[in-house]
Amino acid sequence: MNRRTNRRWGGLILAVILGAGILVPATVTVTATAASAADYVPVNGAGSTWSANAIDQWRRNVQQYGMKINYASSGSSDGRNQFKSGTVDFAVSEIPYGLTDAGVVDTPPSRGYAYMPVVAGGTAFMYNLQIGGKRVTNLRLSGPVLAKIFTGAITKWNHKDIAADNPSLSLPNRAIVPVVRSDGSGSTAQFTAWMASEQSSTWNAYCTQAGRSGKCGQTSNFPIVDGKGFVGQAGSQGVAGYVAQTANIGTITYVEYSYALKSGYPVAKVLNRSGYYVEPTASNVAVGLLGAKINTDKGSDQYLTQKLKGVYRNSDARTYPLSSYSYLIIPTSTQSGFTQSKGETLGAFSYYFLCEGQQQADALGYSPLPINLVKAGLAQVKRIPGVKTQSIDIKKCNNPTFSSDGTNTLATQAPMPDACDKKGADEQCAQGTGGATGTTNPGSSGGSTGGSGSGSGGGPGSGDDSAAGGEPGALDSAGGAGGVTLLGATEGGGPIVCDQDTGICSNVVAAPVSVDAETGWGAEQTIAAVAIALLASVVLVPPMAARLVRERRRA
Repeated sequence: MNRRTNRRWGGLILAVILGAGILVPATVTVTATAASAADYVPVNGAGSTWSANAIDQWRRNVQQYGMKINYASSGSSDGRNQFKSGTVDFAVSEIPYGLTDAGVVDTPPSRGYAYMPVVAGGTAFMYNLQIGGKRVTNLRLSGPVLAKIFTGAITKWNHKDIAADNPSLSLPNRAIVPVVRSDGSGSTAQFTAWMASEQSSTWNAYCTQAGRSGKCGQTSNFPIVDGKGFVGQAGSQGVAGYVAQTANIGTITYVEYSYALKSGYPVAKVLNRSGYYVEPTASNVAVGLLGAKINTDKGSDQYLTQKLKGVYRNSDARTYPLSSYSYLIIPTSTQSGFTQSKGETLGAFSYYFLCEGQQQADALGYSPLPINLVKAGLAQVKRIPGVKTQSIDIKKCNNPTFSSDGTNTLATQAPMPDACDKKGADEQCAQGTGGATGTTNPGSSGGSTGGSGSGSGGGPGSGDDSAAGGEPGALDSAGGAGGVTLLGATEGGGPIVCDQDTGICSNVVAAPVSVDAETGWGAEQTIAAVAIALLASVVLVPPMAARLVRERRRA
């Protein structure tokens, strides 16, 4: 057989093989090749610790594509300031520029910028409490009680108002130690915005004691009043790590739900407008955010920012009232050292987390963005200088919130709370929460001593309940989780597997949801391609191969 015949049959066989290759559709997120990976340059960001667990996981994941995303979780206020001064390429924050905090206006930067939604989540109340030497993991708190705890108006765990929220617990006579952020943070801003809106009289009275005259409002810096027994710690890891120390019984803090999962500690269920105590799971956050108002004015410098009063007052029984989402602050001009090359990297990373990264949100302790915010985010990516625009088929994002009619599937399918979580029920639910979901709690007649112990734990809230040693999931001295895996299973049961050494996680198994695709490959095309490929392999390949063998023998 001559070379021309070889090339002819080889080309036909190659065509069949390539035809069969369409059985594997191209990825819809980051389409990095070896050549393009070499083109990526490092980009630097700073800001939110509230979002840091998600950002850190995603930036580890994209290392396989050759991207290097450096991120310092230094707090939202620091991130905004660094972006404004041009020392970082992007920032992450829960609050936008332009707000007045303690009489000071947070002026916007002179460089071009825009907001892009990153991830949703719930500001949770992680705590360390014991009854008779047994850790409590099913605590419930109402809004007025939370406000009074974090303003020093309620100072003991056996206070009658806390007891009213927890009819099954014989609470100890132990001091409450609120642990607050010592740095400017989005977590503080989210929590204080809620207090200013929903518990204004309690919050304003406390702020007056702290020397802030008039209405305190939302603030990034928590005011600490001397003599209240508060403890200040920097960063979400700082406050979570302090509460998770074995000796620090009696402490409570506000932090993103992810940190409680990471450390193996419980969070309080919070009473919502419908009279149910709920936990900040992905689905409860998704329900809560149905009440959010999003700025949809594309000409506004506040485009895509959020107003949360409708979340606080959402009457759906499944709502977690302190739900919100975080923003990436992106550059829209090549100023302050930002280059086209950096824009290519930042754009590719943004495409990744807006689509594929959202599949991991639940397992990371967050809630995936709904379809309207993902679409808006994809449009914002195009404003980054130097970005290599990708044509994303929104259908293939496989985000568990997406549906064909535009409703939030995760919210629609969220389970109703149990009857035992209804305010007024004789017995509260016994199951643990947060990072302690595998535990159960005894009722008041189930062996709890109600504060008869010696208080030998020696922590800052030492009272008269005994301390147990060796808390499971306690953070070690470096702030890492002591043997507790950050990622577990999604609400739907699909696992997410992470490499312990590299930190890279495989995708969460998210149930595919039918949505109206704007462009791209669909189910019908895939079925047709499969049929063609199978037909080609059965009809064409055997005779072609046989003929090729015969011709070689003749040669």
